Amino acid sequence: MNRPTRAALTVTVAALALFTVGAVFGLREQAQPGPRALTVTPADQRARTIERAQQRLRALPGDYRTWAELGLAYVEQARVSADPSRYPLAETALRRSLAVRDNPNALTGLGALANARHDFGAARTFALRALRSNAFDVYAYGVLADAETQLGNAEAATTAVQRMLDLRPGLAAYARGSYDLEQRGRLTEAEDLMRRALDAATDPADRAFCRHQLGDLAWFRGDLTRATAEYAAGLAADPAYQPLLRGRARISAATGQVDAAVTDAATVAARTPTPDTLLEYAEYLRLAGRHTDADRQLHLAGAAHEIFVANGGRDDLTAALLALARGDRAEAVTAAQTEWRRRPFAEVADVLARSLHAAGRDDEALPYARKAVALSPHNAGYTFHEAQIALARGDRAAARALLTKTRDLNPYFSPTDGPTAARALADLEVQP
Repeated sequence: MNRPTRAALTVTVAALALFTVGAVFGLREQAQPGPRALTVTPADQRARTIERAQQRLRALPGDYRTWAELGLAYVEQARVSADPSRYPLAETALRRSLAVRDNPNALTGLGALANARHDFGAARTFALRALRSNAFDVYAYGVLADAETQLGNAEAATTAVQRMLDLRPGLAAYARGSYDLEQRGRLTEAEDLMRRALDAATDPADRAFCRHQLGDLAWFRGDLTRATAEYAAGLAADPAYQPLLRGRARISAATGQVDAAVTDAATVAARTPTPDTLLEYAEYLRLAGRHTDADRQLHLAGAAHEIFVANGGRDDLTAALLALARGDRAEAVTAAQTEWRRRPFAEVADVLARSLHAAGRDDEALPYARKAVALSPHNAGYTFHEAQIALARGDRAAARALLTKTRDLNPYFSPTDGPTAARALADLEVQP
């Protein structure tokens, strides 16, 4: 690979964010020969892939490659449709493949499935097993990078991303590398690498994915004009790519167009009813004064979380967020503490800090808030939460500095907390 890309990733970084659950299957590349293609395909093509695999396996039940292909197709189907009931089907197919013959395809698939279920320790184990079979397996490095990221092993995650870039500097590797750089605050370089990913994109859904990431990078910096343009370009490429509507809803809410935000969030929640899309929809409904409707979405988010867990998933972070939304502070603390013990990731530290703050335990909350900011220093939301804790502890000087930093990073970071942060800073500037 060329020198600029290598140079961009040789410094160890803090924790990264998953692009999507089971991200190795959400990052599309040109199909390679055999079952290792791992591309995201339209729903009808996925269905045909599954049907063809099932037909072949009825005739050749010992075809371990096709069992692996079927398992991978189920993982992708679950990711795109937000239907975790596909997970047990995927596991059955992948384990059947492995029972017929120990092979890296099945191991990588099981690793991606484990990531999708948020069992990141198992995902790392499967990825490492796959790499022992084939040290040049770029997809296994993707699974490994995602797992190490969520486990808080920043150096190991970066090493895995670098290996992807060395082996195949295409869309999947560029996208992960971009996030790597973003978390270190090297946003210009992160954008440059994502534009390389856009250049490598070969179909509308790929381009929509890249535009979404570029839009999020712009929004992260508070550049709403650029973010709006990127989301619009993504929707022009692929109007069915749901994350772009989430980005557009975020911009609408930040600029006071609450009805537009509600409309887009409703579309996303109807098509991909995951806990996070439903919680986001509920937030916009509350902004619109529709509290009964918001409570209904909160209930649906809880049901979606239960379905995820029932199908082998584990997500105490979402359990903590749901508890916070319900006002159950003790449960939020317990769930966030459980998640933190399992994976010391930046977002987990932030949610644990918020939970402890909500429970009035600000001295305990402060170290976790500082940890979140240290791991992701350019995240305005994390900085604001630390400012809230500083205010609660009576440290007005620290609160003022943190709120100023929040404003400078991104005053639009939240349609509810952004205005709160601005008012708090104005009050402190009047009475320092």
